[in-house]
Amino acid sequence: MADVEELATNCCIAGGGPAGMMLGYLLARAGIEVVVLEKHADFLRDFRGDTIHPSTLEVMAELDLLDAFLARPHDELRQIEAKIGAETLTVAEFSHLPTRCKFVALMPQWEFLDFLAEEARRHPSFRLMMESEATGLLRAGERVIGVGVRTPRGELKLTADLVVACDGRDSTLRRDAGLAIVDRGAPIDVLWFRLAKHPNDPREALGRFDGGRILVMIDRGQYWQCAFVIDKGGYHAVRAKGLPAFRQELIGLTPHLADRVGELASWDDIKLLTVAVNRLRRWHLPGLLCIGDAAHAMSPIGGIGINLAIQDAVAAANILAPGLQRGGAIPEAMLTRVQQRRERPTRLTQALQVVIQNRVLSRVLARRGRTLAPPWPVRLLRRFPVLRRIPARVIGMGFRPEHVHLPRRRAVDRTAAAGAS
Repeated sequence: MADVEELATNCCIAGGGPAGMMLGYLLARAGIEVVVLEKHADFLRDFRGDTIHPSTLEVMAELDLLDAFLARPHDELRQIEAKIGAETLTVAEFSHLPTRCKFVALMPQWEFLDFLAEEARRHPSFRLMMESEATGLLRAGERVIGVGVRTPRGELKLTADLVVACDGRDSTLRRDAGLAIVDRGAPIDVLWFRLAKHPNDPREALGRFDGGRILVMIDRGQYWQCAFVIDKGGYHAVRAKGLPAFRQELIGLTPHLADRVGELASWDDIKLLTVAVNRLRRWHLPGLLCIGDAAHAMSPIGGIGINLAIQDAVAAANILAPGLQRGGAIPEAMLTRVQQRRERPTRLTQALQVVIQNRVLSRVLARRGRTLAPPWPVRLLRRFPVLRRIPARVIGMGFRPEHVHLPRRRAVDRTAAAGAS
């Protein structure tokens, strides 16, 4: 049997999504040796969150990255509108938030991740390994001491003072750790697809609700990224009716799409996203911490998941960096502090999402063929505009926005390091 290559680092992060890349950047910025493992060759996955909320933009400002970040292609959503039946209403308005950016930045997630990777590579202690998948935990007794990694060059063992699982809602490392999950349930799934955007398209409300149908349209410049909400487990029933019937559903809800629904040539153009709302009872073992979707899968409601994951990363960096800078095994009490810091905002966010799923979205889907009228809470937002600040605060900032407390360990020559890999 061939020898297995072995590597060592202070912190191994499995998963190059928002939580993993932000944590990797923050730790490297503090002078900590960190390896981020990303199983794909690039970040170009279409079904990822596009919403960068004011809380995340505030973190970028604290890192002195905001101007460079906003130089990347993006759109700015300063209020959220929904079309309910025949009425278009403003649901949230961000102008009153106590943040530098009073808008949600709509940016494809691969742009965000590429930006973080580019900035992280300016720090010599950062290493991003693409096409490298964490396949399982390495243990010494009760303690996790690293991960096995599958790469194009073969298997390797990566040992670390701390392993952080950021490998998503189907986390391999979480499953290997045997950590128990609390499932809050989700009565919906989502069909995800794109349709061309035309220059004369009308200004779109973010969400449309009517006749038992829900459609969210995200402006990606050249095309609309669309999310069509269906009942949990209802995908096969939708397919059984046929693609022409699905196209007609879209036209009935958004008539101006009639000239392009033919772009959905087969069911291969439509991806099923299974919605889950769950969280771990315990986010850690000795030597292992789970954050982001690996610790708590969120509903797509409000696009909050990406931002909650980034807040996890900021809190984890603030708490864990001093121990990682000293070197050696990280006391589990420090991992407990991360969970204690982030568990309450997670619970509150999920509780709100579950209420909206069960009492709003499920009821809309049940009103098949009937014209929908705005419910009384939405009518209150129309009558008393000041109330729009409440959903804006929850969506834009969350229940516990985090702030960066770690100083940069060493200055980095941005120009000289620009081409570093």
